[in-house]
Formats: sequence, C-alpha cells, structure tokens
Amino acid sequence: MAISLIEISVSGLVAFITWRLLRVLFRTSSFKNIPGPPANSVLSGHYGQIYNNDAWEFHRKLWGEYGSVVKLKGVLGKEFLYTYDPLVLHHILVKDHESFDEYEAFYVTNEMIIGKSLLSVSGDAHKRQRKMLNPVFSMRHMRDVLPVLYPIAHQLRESIKAEIHEGKEFIDVMQWMTRAALEYIGQGGLGYSFSSFDKDRKGDTYGAAIKKLMPLMFRTAVIRDLLPLARKLGPPKFRRFLANISPFSLPKDFLNVTDTLEEASKMVLSKKREALEKGEDAINELAGKGKDIISVLLKANMNEDISEEELVGHMITFIFAATDTTTGALSRIIHLLSLHPEVQDRLREEVITARKEHGDLDYDSLQALPFLDAVCRETMRVYPPAVQITRQAIKDVVVPLLYPIKAANGKAEIKEISVPKGTEFYISILGANRCKETWGEDAEEWKPSRWLNPLPESVVKAHQPGVYSQMMSFGGGGRACIGFKFSEMEMKMVLSVLVESFIFEPGKEVAWDMKFIAVPREVGTTDDKPRLPLKVKVVP
Repeated sequence: MAISLIEISVSGLVAFITWRLLRVLFRTSSFKNIPGPPANSVLSGHYGQIYNNDAWEFHRKLWGEYGSVVKLKGVLGKEFLYTYDPLVLHHILVKDHESFDEYEAFYVTNEMIIGKSLLSVSGDAHKRQRKMLNPVFSMRHMRDVLPVLYPIAHQLRESIKAEIHEGKEFIDVMQWMTRAALEYIGQGGLGYSFSSFDKDRKGDTYGAAIKKLMPLMFRTAVIRDLLPLARKLGPPKFRRFLANISPFSLPKDFLNVTDTLEEASKMVLSKKREALEKGEDAINELAGKGKDIISVLLKANMNEDISEEELVGHMITFIFAATDTTTGALSRIIHLLSLHPEVQDRLREEVITARKEHGDLDYDSLQALPFLDAVCRETMRVYPPAVQITRQAIKDVVVPLLYPIKAANGKAEIKEISVPKGTEFYISILGANRCKETWGEDAEEWKPSRWLNPLPESVVKAHQPGVYSQMMSFGGGGRACIGFKFSEMEMKMVLSVLVESFIFEPGKEVAWDMKFIAVPREVGTTDDKPRLPLKVKVVP
C-alpha cells in the first residue's frame, strides 16, 4: 500500500514539473514591456539571485537599472513582479487589498510550521484572530509589561560585564542579543523563561528548536512553489511517513523542529492554565507574572472558544516573528554605533541624562527620547531585518505607478500595469526604504539626524503604506506586523541599558548575509554561524 502511494506521489510530482515546463515553452509573457534582467537558471529563475546571502548588489542593480517595477522569473520560468513603488504598494496592501493575498506557498509553509495562526490564515479567520489579539499589543499593555522585562536587560548587562572582566578581547554581541530576544519573547510573550543567561544550562530544546526556524525557512525559499504540492501527497500521516523516509534532510528537520515546538508549547500552555485556575499567587510565580501576551489573551477570552491548536499556533507565531527580527535589529544598531562613535556618544549622553533622573525608564519616557528614537528609526529604514514580503493577485487588476518606468523597448513610459489573476509580487522593503525618489539622494546613507527635522516633502507625498514611520519595515495594511510596538519597546529598552553601561568599538571584520533575516557573519571563517565580535568596554 505504502509503495503504491509513493509511486502515485512521485508520478504527481513529475506530472507537475512536466506541466510547468510545457507552460514555460508555450506561454506568452503577460509583461512583455516590463524591463528585467535575464535569469541565470532555467529551473530556479532569479530566486538564486534574490534569495542569496550576498544579494545586496543584485537588489541595488534592480533599483538602479530597471526602476520601481521589474520583471523577474521564479521556479521553471514563472514570471513575477519585483516592486518598491509606493503607489503600487498602497494599492496592493491597502486600497485594493481584497484583490491580493499571500502566496499559497506562504500559507502552506506557515501552517506546516506554526499551525492555524495569524500567519497561516486569511480572510475572515485572519480578521477574527487579529481582532482578538489587538488588545494585547496595545500601548496600555506595553506600559504594563515593560517593568517585568527590565530584569532581563539587567541580566544581559551583567553577563556582558562578566565576559569583559574575564579579559575577552572580543564580545560576540550577536549571541547575547539572541539570548536576550529569546528571553524577552519567552517572558513577555509566553510567560516562560528559557534560562538564557544561566551559565550552567545544558540547553533548552524549546529554544534550540526556535533558533532553527529561520534557517529552515531560508532553505525552502528556492523550492517554495513546490510546497503546496507536498500538501496534496495524501493524508498527514502519509506525508509524515514520506518525510521520514526521504533521502533529503530538509523534511526530517522540519518534522523535528515542528514537533518540538508543538510539544513544548503545549507544556507551557498547560502550566499557564493551571496557574490561572489556582489564582494570583500561582500566576506571580510564573515568568512574566501574568502580564505576558498569552496570559492576557487567556484572561481576556475566558468565555471564548479558543482551541488549544489556535493558542499553540499563536505561541509559535510570537516566537517565530519576534526572535530573529529583534535580534537582527539590535545587533545591527550596536554594530552601527561601533562604526559611528560620534552617534554613540550623543546617544549615551541622552540616555545617561534621562536615566540619572528616572532610573529604568517607563514606556512613555523611552518614547520621549528623540535621539534614541532617531537611531532606531534610521536603522530600521536603511537596514530592515526582513527585506521583503510577497503578495499574489487573486483577480485581474490594474495598478498605477507613482514612479513611471521605461518600457523594455525603451520607447514608452509605463504609468500603470495590467495585472492578470495569479501574478505574484515580490515587495522590496529594502527598495522602498532606500528609494532615492522618496528619501532623497542620501537615501542609502545611515543618518539618524534626518529624523530630528521634518522629513522631505517627497516622503510625505509618497504615502508609503507602512505602519511604522512611513517605512515598510514592519509591513503595511491588514497583514502588517501586529507586534511592532512590542519590538520597538524592546529595542529601546535594551539600548538604554547597554549604551549607558558600555562603549562599543569595531572588532573583527563582519559581513551581513541577507537571508530572510539579515545576520552578521565573521569574514574569513568557514563557519556560517551568525557572529558579531566587537570590542566592548565598561563606561568609566
């Protein structure tokens, strides 16, 4: 029986690939006049160029040579559009959002990893979940949870001090930011401590699985168009069987990570429900002291029918969405501060002045520091941790351009594009945030001071649909990052504590790999583990 099902599955895969190849050979292009570079692979199209550790220059080439909309190719030659045009983005994410949706592969991949949660559902199900979650990401809740999180920043500070006192020449800032971000989302999101700063910890399987999530996602990028087919290869038990006997490591790695996350999340959820039933004393003994997102969600929806599957999905979503992005953002800021000592000195002066008067700063005091805010905004603009989001047209639609492009024949100017149903869009967050037409000729320069003055009129007129400071760093529209205020608060809190205490200087040479989330890598080593070795001194 199993053999026949395997034969059927393989036959189906071969038929799909054959069908796609025939479509490539005989179809006509829907975008003959849209310019774009030739693909360097018949099988993977441009995916190997845009989903590449060193893809920065390829993206710059697209902006510089082709303009705000570019025609590219995906698996087996399927065309898609790469864009950062503000008006196109506004139509896709806001004005005509009902005409666009995530790729099918996006939902399939996320459901495989996360289950039924905010990142894997659409339509009414997504609206219902977002409505349920909005209150736990309100500013009121941010104010409540911040005092619970400060001890983590203090632990982080003491751990770095200990390494300095041990005489280490270089401190790997990346690994400390990873530990801190994991602990923040653990205690602030789940009410669970990963014991990230315990020296004698033998390893937390929950935390280890979380760290494998994003690399796994990056490994699937080139084959993502084939993932919906995998869901059609029989029932879940049979797909699990196929994964276990596969000669490739990727399916097995997916199973191991998802199984670990699901089991650990159920364990944490069970303890939380038990504490809620026992009362306030039991809740206060938990990490997060009942102010974490899941506890607040449970309390607010005691009478609602929220399934365990849904709650577990939310838990994994919070971890998935918050850990690597915040780690990357904090590491990038500290790296930039080490390269720009004048900016670091100015920020330190502002933070020390505020903390001398107030100690650990509450939510409103953190938000009131103008230069801290400017450093965070400018870093998220020039170096967004995630460089892209994707959408697919679910009906025929026409989208206008704010920045017209030259047609491929060089004879005409294109001001709007007729988009057939099924067209996929690669929305470049990086391109939108660094667009010179929008941000000026210095758009690619990191200049925090630009946020201390009114932004150029071109930024205002662009009407970027982003939810954060007219940027696309946290997305836009109804599927924008729901937790961006939590992430911003975490970044500012960590920086206020660390910049007061330490002086960061350049260490070993690093390069930033793009991946799905940009990470630093030590140049000259064969190990691709993310590292940011800096010289760190205690402020005298």
